[in-house]
Amino acid sequence: MASLRCIRELSRRATTVLSINQTRSICYLPAIEVSGTSISHGTVISNRSLTRDLPCDEGEESSEGEDEDDEDYEDSADTEVEREYSPAEKVEEAAEIGYKVMGPLKPSERLFKPYEPVFAIVQIGSHQFKVSNGDSIFTEKLKFCDINDKLVLTKVLLLGSASQTIIGRPILPDATVHAVVEEHALDEKVLIFKKKRRKNYRRTRGHRQELTKLRITDIQGIEKPEPKIVYKPSKEAVTEQSKAELVA
Repeated sequence: MASLRCIRELSRRATTVLSINQTRSICYLPAIEVSGTSISHGTVISNRSLTRDLPCDEGEESSEGEDEDDEDYEDSADTEVEREYSPAEKVEEAAEIGYKVMGPLKPSERLFKPYEPVFAIVQIGSHQFKVSNGDSIFTEKLKFCDINDKLVLTKVLLLGSASQTIIGRPILPDATVHAVVEEHALDEKVLIFKKKRRKNYRRTRGHRQELTKLRITDIQGIEKPEPKIVYKPSKEAVTEQSKAELVA
C-alpha cells in the first residue's frame, strides 16, 4: 500500500512537470523540496529516481490506518445486526405469514386429542399444507415463536369432512387450526456447484434451510361427525354363542 501511494504521488508530480515543457522528454526543474530532500538544477527526473529519493514513512502509516479501517469494516460486515421488533410489529408480521402466537404450552394442558375425520388446507407463508388432527408438518422457520409455543393458523383455505366441504374465497374467516411448535431444525444439505469451462472457475457452496416442526392439535370451524363406537363381544360370549349354535 505504501509503494502504491508513493507511485501515485510521483505520477501526479511527473504530469505537472511534463505539462510545463512538453517538447523535451527529459525535464530540468529548480530545486524541489520533498519532505527534507531537495532536487537541484540539472538532475534528471524519472519515476525510478523519485521512488528512491522519496521517503514513504507517512504513506506506510496511512496505509496501516487504511488496513485497520478495512479490517474493522470486514468485521462489521460479518456481524449481522438483528432488527428489534415492537410487539405490534411482531403481531402484524406473523399475521402476514399466517399464524398467531398464543403463548407457551402449560404442563397441565392436554391439547392432543384422538384422530378426528376432518381435514383442512392451510397456508403458511407461500406454502399450502393439507393437515388433520395429530399430523406433523415442516414449514420454513417461523419468527417470534419458541419450542412448546401454541399457534393458531389463521389462513385456512378449505375445510372438509365426510359429510360437507367448505371452500374459502380465498380464506375462511371463522375457521382456525391449532398447532404446537415441536422443534426448530435444519433441512438436509443442498450443494450448489458452479463451473465455467475453459475459465478455471469452479465454486461449491452448501446450504441448509431452517425449518420449524408443527404438530396439529385441533381443527375448528366445521361440524365434526360423532365417532362410531364399535363394541367387541367378549370371548366368553363368543364361546357361549358357538356352543348354543352347536346344540341347536
